[in-house]
Amino acid sequence: MMRRGRSSSQVMKYRGVIFDFNGVLLCDAGFQIEAWQQVAGQLRGREMSEEELALHMHGRPNSYVLSYLTGRQIAGSELLKLIQAKEALYRGLCLKNPDGLQLSPGARELLDTLVARSIPRTIATSSEKTNLDFFVKGLELERWFHIPQIVYDDGSRPGKPAPDMYLAAAHNIRLPPKECIVVEDAVSGLQAARAAGIGYLIGIGAPEAQARLRACEGISAVIESLRQFPRERLASPAAAG
Repeated sequence: MMRRGRSSSQVMKYRGVIFDFNGVLLCDAGFQIEAWQQVAGQLRGREMSEEELALHMHGRPNSYVLSYLTGRQIAGSELLKLIQAKEALYRGLCLKNPDGLQLSPGARELLDTLVARSIPRTIATSSEKTNLDFFVKGLELERWFHIPQIVYDDGSRPGKPAPDMYLAAAHNIRLPPKECIVVEDAVSGLQAARAAGIGYLIGIGAPEAQARLRACEGISAVIESLRQFPRERLASPAAAG
């Protein structure tokens, strides 16, 4: 006897979407790694291992990575100087590689769909303000996002895996966290989203990265690109508004 599939009305729907940026909307992991490896070489004389990159760089705020590399807490003008130097390296790599200033596969189409369906959406990124401004201009993000709603690392809240960034992002789009979908490429980001009470957690990554994403507690789905985003999970325009 054939079992009936679940009707669309039985599938839980979500009213808003919050994206991580680097590695989700922008495929720039190579540039981030290259910039951090240069910094690691300068600060401690050797690059980070693959394990270190996964545990201590991917999805982490700059302040955390720099403290890890130096083995001590860094603050004030010293922290600011190191952050500015690292981000200048990163932006230079992006400018030298025009393909680095492109949205990831499927991003444009998905964002157009969210706009057309009036689905509230924003970004929660560990990037600094200088990088956010760089990409707002280079990628014309104002086409899809209300820029003041974007949450970035301004030093006012703990970074991922603390829940604060996702709590702020849900607040900015005026939705309870449980009614939002989050798309993340980093374990620390998924941990942050879960701690914030986000309703549906999507991990995104290449096949070789998917095992660690699937191992995250509370994960709802793992995809390889935004072309695979489960649009059936989006609420109707009337429900979203």
